[in-house]
Formats: sequence, C-alpha cells, structure tokens
Amino acid sequence: MTTSALILIGIDLAAALVLSLGLYYRRHHRRDLVVAFLGVNVGVMVVAAVLGTAEVALGLGLGLFGVLSIIRLRSSEISQREVAYYFAALAIGLVTGLPQTDPWPVAALVALILAVLWGADHPALLSRARHQVVRLDRAISDDRELRAELEERLGGTVASTTVQELDLVNDTTLVDVRYRIPRAAVRPTTSRATAATAPAMQAAAR
Repeated sequence: MTTSALILIGIDLAAALVLSLGLYYRRHHRRDLVVAFLGVNVGVMVVAAVLGTAEVALGLGLGLFGVLSIIRLRSSEISQREVAYYFAALAIGLVTGLPQTDPWPVAALVALILAVLWGADHPALLSRARHQVVRLDRAISDDRELRAELEERLGGTVASTTVQELDLVNDTTLVDVRYRIPRAAVRPTTSRATAATAPAMQAAAR
C-alpha cells in the first residue's frame, strides 16, 4: 500500500470521526446513527479502494444514494438532516477511497464537506424557526382563525400551516405548522411552549 493511500485512509477515518462524533452526536445524541455513519463511510471507502476506478466508484456512489433515498421514503425515523449526514459520510468515503497521487486536494474537499455541515447544522442558524405537528381540541376549518389560534398557543408568528386531519365528529384539528418565535424567546422556548400548549393540544416537535 502506497504512502498516499495510507494518508487518504487516515484522512477518511479522521473525517468520519469528526462528522459522526464531533458534529452529529454532539448536537443530536443518537448513538445508532453514529454507528451507521461510520459503517457507511468506512465500507464505501474500502470498496472504492479495492475496485480502484472512478467509473466503478461513481456507479457505487449513485447506487448507494438510491438506497438511502429509499430508506428515507420508507422510514419516519430518519430526518432530512440525518440523510445529509449519510450523504456526507458516503461522499467522504468515495473521494478518499479512490487512488490518488496527491491526497491533499482530497483533504481540502473533505474539509469543505465538514465545514458546510458544521455551518448548515449549527444551532444558531435559523434558531427562531420551529416546526411542530399540533392537535388542537377544536375543529377549525377557517385558515385565519386557525393561524390566530396557533399563534396564541405557540407564542410565535405562523409562517405556514398544512391541515392533516379535520375531525368534525371529535372536534379536533391535526395541523403541521411552521412558525417563528420572538427573538427574546429563543433560549427558553422548550419549557415555554410545553406550558402553553399542554392544556389544549398534543404537539410533537420535528
């Protein structure tokens, strides 16, 4: 094995650890997905290194992207954020697994992937935006009335609503709502929202 290949393996392992532990687990605390990210990354890197051609690696990458897309469509437990981490782990494994005479341009591309994920998933980015699925204890068909009710309950400005279920028999409304909270309420938003919404609705944050 050449020195360049060993350097690429080291870059891949370091990047996979930063991605899964330094970024994802530190922010979202799902141990099972740390295992998945590391497994996908190292597996793709090894297969790409063994096959050793850009054409085969490209086909492998497209195939795995397709598999992950199917997983996303068939699973409610994997969010779009986590799919992005999957794709990043896969991409890092691909670029570091291919034979390279100079590993440092690859290292720069890997660093770019990590930097983009670090910034895009930073808690300070769009920190006032919220998304919840809310069940109200009233059947509300009027859009303006629904928005007013949600804004009163959630303490924010509603950006969009999608009514998923309007039950006129049991007098309930299930609605997917995206809203923005006031700037001063960014820090205590979890406890505040729970206290305000508990008497009248069941909410599941996404």
